[in-house]
Amino acid sequence: MEAKQTTKKKYTLKEKLMAIGPGAMITASFIGPGTVTTCTRTGASYGYALLWTVIFSIIATMVLQEMSARLGVVSRLGLGEAIAKQFKNPALRTFSIALVGISITLGCAAYISGDLSGSAMGISTITGIDSQIIGPIIGCIVLFIVYKGSFKILERLLTALVVVMAVVFVTTMFVAKPDLGEVARGFIPSVPAGGMMMVISLIGTTIVPYNFFIHSSSAKENWPSEDMLELSKWDTIVSIGVGGLITAAILITSGTLMRGITVTSAADLSIQLEPLLGSWAKVFLSVGLFAAGLSSAIATPLGASYTLAGLLGWEYGHHDKRFRNVNIAIVIVGIIVSGTGFSPLTIILMAQALNGIILPIVVIYLVIVTCNKKLLGEHTNGPIAVILGIAIGIITIILGGSALISAIQSIMAMF
Repeated sequence: MEAKQTTKKKYTLKEKLMAIGPGAMITASFIGPGTVTTCTRTGASYGYALLWTVIFSIIATMVLQEMSARLGVVSRLGLGEAIAKQFKNPALRTFSIALVGISITLGCAAYISGDLSGSAMGISTITGIDSQIIGPIIGCIVLFIVYKGSFKILERLLTALVVVMAVVFVTTMFVAKPDLGEVARGFIPSVPAGGMMMVISLIGTTIVPYNFFIHSSSAKENWPSEDMLELSKWDTIVSIGVGGLITAAILITSGTLMRGITVTSAADLSIQLEPLLGSWAKVFLSVGLFAAGLSSAIATPLGASYTLAGLLGWEYGHHDKRFRNVNIAIVIVGIIVSGTGFSPLTIILMAQALNGIILPIVVIYLVIVTCNKKLLGEHTNGPIAVILGIAIGIITIILGGSALISAIQSIMAMF
C-alpha cells in the first residue's frame, strides 16, 4: 500500500502486538449494530452472493485507513487540518471545508441514530420494553459520558464485549458447516435482483468516512516518529483484518442457517447463534448489540468533532466548547431519531446507505492530501496506493450514485 516507506528500525512481533491500538478502535467502531444487522439480512436474503462486497470493503478499508494513519504520523496533522491546508484558493478551500464538514456531520448523525436504535433493540429483546423508550434513555447515558469526556475505561470494557461476540460468531460459522464451494462462488462479484442497496449498506457499515478523521488524529498521538510507520501499518492491517473476519463470519453464518428468513428483530438475528448457544442465543446477541451499539455511539460524535475541529481550526478536546458542543448536538439528534418509533433495523440500514453515498467525497479528499509532498515528503502514496485509491473512489461513486437514484425513485413512488 505504501511504496516509498523507509523504516529505520525493525520491530519484534511482541512490539508490534503491543502497538495495536488506533486500528483496533477503528474496528470496534465499525463492528456495531449496523454490521450485525446488515450482514445478517444480507445472508438471509441472498446467501453468500454478496460475500465479495465484504472482501472489497475490507481491502478498501485497509488501504484508506493506512493512508489516514500515515498522514497523522508523518505530517502531524489530522485529516481535517490537512484538507484545510491543501487548497490555497479561498473559494475552493471554503467549498471543500463546507462539503466535507456537512457530509461527515450528517453521516455521524445518521450513524448514532442507528447505534442507539441497535442498542435499544438489544435491551428491548430481553426486557420487552419498547425500543422507542429505551433508545432515548441510552442516548442520555451516552450524552452524559460524552459531556464528561470520561469514556476510556467504558470504551475498553465494551470493546472486550464486542471481541467476545466476535469469537462466538466465528466459532458459530464453523459449527454451521457452510458449503465451501458455494462460499467460494460468493467471491465472484455479482449483484442479485434488488441487492444494490445491500451492497451499499455493506460498504457503508465497513468503510466509515468519519473513521479516517479519528484514525489520523489518534495515530499522530500514538506514534510521534516516522520510524514508527511500520507499527502503524501493522496495527491497521491486523486490526481491520480481524474486523473483516468477523463481518464475513456473520454473513456466512446467516447465509447458512437463516436463508429465506425475514429479519425483523434481534430475536431473528439470534437464530444464527442457536447451534452454539442454544437458548442463550437471544440473550447473548441482545447484550452484544447493546455493547456494540453503545461503544459505537460513544465514538461517533467524536468523528464529527475531530472533523470540524481540523477543518475549522479548533482545538482537539473537551476544553474547547465548540468541540464539546458538536459532540452533544450529534447525540441529541440520535436521541430524537431513536425515539421516533421507526423500525430500528430500518434506521440502521438507512444510516449505512447514507454513509455509502457520502463515502466517495471523503475518499477523493483523502487520496489528494496523501499525495501532497509538502505534507508527507517521501511518504506520499506510492503508485499502487494511488491506483487503489482511485479505483476505490470510482467504485464508491458508481455505487453511491446507484443508491441515490434508488432513494429518489423510492421517494417519487410515494407521490
